[in-house]
Amino acid sequence: MEKGAALPESLVSAENHIPANLARLRLDRGLNQAQLAEKAGISRVAVGKIERGVVLPKTTTTALLARALRTSYGDLVLPVRPLRSVRFRARARVHGREQILAEVSQWLDGYSMLEEALDDRRPFRFGAPRRRSPPDPAAAARATRKAAGLGPDAAIVDICRLVEENGVKVLPLKKQRESFFGLSVGPVDGGPAVVANTWDRISVERWIFTVAHELGHLLLHPHEYEASVKDHPVSAEREADAFAAEFLMPEAAFGPAWDAFAGYPLVDRVLRVKRAFRVSCQTVLYRLVATGRETPDLWAAFQRQYRDRHGRTLGRADEPNALTESAFSWRWRRAEEPVALTEFDFMETRLHRLVRRALAEGEVSMSRGAEILGLPLEDLRKWVRGWGR
Repeated sequence: MEKGAALPESLVSAENHIPANLARLRLDRGLNQAQLAEKAGISRVAVGKIERGVVLPKTTTTALLARALRTSYGDLVLPVRPLRSVRFRARARVHGREQILAEVSQWLDGYSMLEEALDDRRPFRFGAPRRRSPPDPAAAARATRKAAGLGPDAAIVDICRLVEENGVKVLPLKKQRESFFGLSVGPVDGGPAVVANTWDRISVERWIFTVAHELGHLLLHPHEYEASVKDHPVSAEREADAFAAEFLMPEAAFGPAWDAFAGYPLVDRVLRVKRAFRVSCQTVLYRLVATGRETPDLWAAFQRQYRDRHGRTLGRADEPNALTESAFSWRWRRAEEPVALTEFDFMETRLHRLVRRALAEGEVSMSRGAEILGLPLEDLRKWVRGWGR
């Protein structure tokens, strides 16, 4: 039967991955079938038949669709390994979830291929996941810091490198999704791994917090990565938040840092401590309330003082009356984070080093290296020319 011809349902090959890939990518790009057809220069009816699997598109048609979707030909025709041990935020409704999982799966496959080819793996050094009930997030955070070789009062300067060197893969994934901050993947799928949404409308401070938050889930809630678990309790989010707060701002360091600036107004103290620990203002304020140093109306007091000084408040227009754990579910817009960090405070490094080594040793082609890093081929060529020694 020729390509482009309608196929009887009984003859549609189970190996034809184009229908599922096409529908997933189209929805991720926010296109309906008519819009995709117009961009590709084919009919809407043809797009519909291809997505239903009743027509096997010609190679030229598949190439047109790939170009219209700003993706590769392989992304349309090759299968995507399903992930079984993934944890999204509890009860979060994430648009384009299937495409996110597909990109994470492909990234993990490329990462694992490089580790195997170069015989360069990092063992998980943070110890066995903790199954105690109820979990003790602060104790787990202190134990994790100790396993990483951090002193009780040491600040975490580079969280990506810290977790990567201790066996956790990190993927900065830019997605225009306000409901998606990140996710984590268990060991059976090529993890442990954490994914942070590095969309430029989300603050870098939130990227950092997301890595610590997802690390908390990996250690505190290992049972929630099992395929049989469909709904995660909201309490687990609060436990992961508490883990992240202690991991990033240990009490042994936070107390002295806060006390050192006792002579300054609240806003100045918060901004100084925030920069020292590379966290958001919200995280500092949360720690002050959680440790009993301040009362729950601290957020409102901070907002009033900030507004008096700068003529505007931070975050939502309708501010809450008290600061609680829900602060970590706010928007975390980059434009609303004062004295903000930049992308240079959050840089994945290990995968880039593996790709550089694999290119030097001839283990991967330039195009495959670009694919693994999620870069246009020409951008990788520019990087190679600028690597120096």
